[in-house]
Amino acid sequence: MKMVKSLFLGSAAGLVAMSGAQAADLPVKAKAVEYVKICSLYGAGFYYIPGTDTCIKIGGYLRADLNIHGGAGGAPFWSGDGGFQDRYTNQYNDYARFALTVDTRTATEYGVVRTFGQIDETFATEGVGNSINIGSSIQSAGINGLANPNVAGQGYSGLEFAFIQFAGFTFGKSASAYNTPWHGFPGNNTGYLVGGYDTVTGINNVQYTAQFGNGVSATIGIDDSSENGYNRTQIFNATLIGNPGGVGTPAFTVSAAAAAGAPTTATNSNGNLGFYGSPSSLITSMGTSYSGAFVPDFVGNIKVEQACGLFQVSGAIHDVSPGYWASANTINASTLVGGNNLTGIETFGHPDSKFGGAVSAALQIKNLPTGAGDDIKVEGSWGLGATKYILGTSAPLGGYFAMTKANPNTTAGTIAIGAITDGVYGGWQTPMQAGVQLTRGWGFRGAFNHNWSPEWSSSLFGGIAQISYNDTAKALWCASYSGTQPNGAPLVGIAAPGGHPATPVAGTGFSCDPGFTMSQIGLTTRWTPVKNLTFSSEVLYSYLTTNMKGVASGTLTSSVPQPGGAAATWQYGNVGTTMVNLRVQRNF
Repeated sequence: MKMVKSLFLGSAAGLVAMSGAQAADLPVKAKAVEYVKICSLYGAGFYYIPGTDTCIKIGGYLRADLNIHGGAGGAPFWSGDGGFQDRYTNQYNDYARFALTVDTRTATEYGVVRTFGQIDETFATEGVGNSINIGSSIQSAGINGLANPNVAGQGYSGLEFAFIQFAGFTFGKSASAYNTPWHGFPGNNTGYLVGGYDTVTGINNVQYTAQFGNGVSATIGIDDSSENGYNRTQIFNATLIGNPGGVGTPAFTVSAAAAAGAPTTATNSNGNLGFYGSPSSLITSMGTSYSGAFVPDFVGNIKVEQACGLFQVSGAIHDVSPGYWASANTINASTLVGGNNLTGIETFGHPDSKFGGAVSAALQIKNLPTGAGDDIKVEGSWGLGATKYILGTSAPLGGYFAMTKANPNTTAGTIAIGAITDGVYGGWQTPMQAGVQLTRGWGFRGAFNHNWSPEWSSSLFGGIAQISYNDTAKALWCASYSGTQPNGAPLVGIAAPGGHPATPVAGTGFSCDPGFTMSQIGLTTRWTPVKNLTFSSEVLYSYLTTNMKGVASGTLTSSVPQPGGAAATWQYGNVGTTMVNLRVQRNF
């Protein structure tokens, strides 16, 4: 027994020894390496870039968007083929977009250094101007560099934001200091809500923001004034005389008496106005008779933000700088719309520049008794020579609003028009000669946003903008448009310009005024079944009230198949349009 016991204990000891030796040979499990470290300094979603003290957040969204009886981005059919209701119009316009944002932040002894960028990749319905009309869309957009490659396998890119923030300063492409925090979106999907300013896709600028504590701040900024999509619409030159020499000749050759300052009544140019109230669509995206950019826009705001809401007042100074007296509008750097070249136009000088500007006040009210998360956002604006600050949108508007509808009492129909300008000048070497007359405007927009449940919400929103012209501006514009005074009477001291697009029909109470009012109302409904995934629908009604009265004949534009022929008669009146938007968006 003792021998058996000794053998058993000896064997057990050997097994233990062997096991210990084998265990000593096994590798020790290493401590997990933290390749991505969460950065909690700036909110959710930030991570440290490995090996640095810089935090980064990658975000963005994917969106599928459909507009029925409206253009891409929620543009109402208030101009172009859509406004004229011809068969070249795309009755639906859709797009798919992938937006990527990169946000980096680094803590320094001077404060946080931040960079932010956003790039959009978009593919939309084929065609350029929400239609397939070659005459008014593809060619003109191509001339102005606006054509998008919406063809199979392609699409187009857009840089929305690219800026650096340091010690209170912002440098690069960011939102203007004039803007409200919600830009042109108090509760809507459409990017075309009138009544205020909008730089939701960024503008080149430099800003400085001072924080005073308790939610009070002030920002001053310098914005790029050459941005036609944001700060410029157009200056209309009602040049009422021209050179009869023809295509390819110098723009103007005048007699010695005229050169010495004697008035002349020779007329054959009208600034290339169309019946719809704007110069040729070939050149409106170039700012028409604007000069180059000499002075940037100076902007600023004072803001008070509390738990109960926000209040902000903003101001802007805008330089309205015209080109030359003797040239109306140019197709390119050397050719006038009429075909003459620019030789000698500097000899006759130019009107003086004028400063215009805009002011706005915005209010957000939170904690409403109607429900958790409900709020009201409103803003009001007033401007002089700064029409884009009133009409909004982050895209070029062109030079006009125009919509038509059927009318059995005329051969063509009813038309509503409104001229979009920052100023009017002209009448060169005639008794009507006048420098830049700044265009006036005011606007208001807002929304009530209500949450029915955590998944369902709605927004009732609207906007209104009115653009008006002083008596001198009306006289110049109407001499070019209808060859009459604003009241429809014949011109005094000058013959009617040849080629004016509208001929008043006697006995119809014709009167001429390029001003207008655009009114909008809409409803958005959203369903968010899971976090960051939203299905929404929107209905928007836009109504153009024109200041034009009576009946006139003329060709609407040679690029659309208007009814009635070249001598068609049009009744001026008010016209509305309805658009439906359907959208799916996933944020990440």
